[in-house]
Amino acid sequence: MEYLVLGFFTGISLILAIGAQNIFVIEQGLKKQHIFIVCLICSISDLILIFLGIFLFHYFNQYFNSLIELILNLFLILFLLHFIFKKIKSHYSDINFSIEPNNISKLNIVFKTLGFTYLNPHVYSDTVFFLGNFSKNYLLNQKILFGIGASIASFLFFFILGYLSNYLSKYANSKKIWKIINVFIICFMSILTLFIIKEIL
Repeated sequence: MEYLVLGFFTGISLILAIGAQNIFVIEQGLKKQHIFIVCLICSISDLILIFLGIFLFHYFNQYFNSLIELILNLFLILFLLHFIFKKIKSHYSDINFSIEPNNISKLNIVFKTLGFTYLNPHVYSDTVFFLGNFSKNYLLNQKILFGIGASIASFLFFFILGYLSNYLSKYANSKKIWKIINVFIICFMSILTLFIIKEIL
């Protein structure tokens, strides 16, 4: 049980850092756009990557080299630039708050969520590298408990983040507030993109 608790608190401490993926989950919650699917994809992705790191860490340690990380960073930069461009291009004054979530393409939301998850090298560093390395000396049953604990932390975090944002969306039901939110998202994503470029250089 102690390894389950250890996994939970280790996982929650890593995931609490604000990143592009978390901002995306918050935005979808505020917009009420397929929140369950977004939270589920993020949570299941974390579970998969956590257990990959735990059971296959020595393979990743040998083969997951700096070249692959560079390629992932480049893809993430392109993805973020496209996202920022669409945000700037969009007409915030034409926001329709009465739009039904089902009118928004579910496939589009799925692809965006997968992009923010699997094109983010920090997701791999937190789940595969850190958690895998952290638990590499544990016994098999201890590793499983540790992984379950970390996975529970991810599920709780993403669903609370998504649905809490959904609850708070009633306070963001104005064009002025959405302009502020969109400016914040554009600024944050731009800073994040510059930070990734700096890391590469």
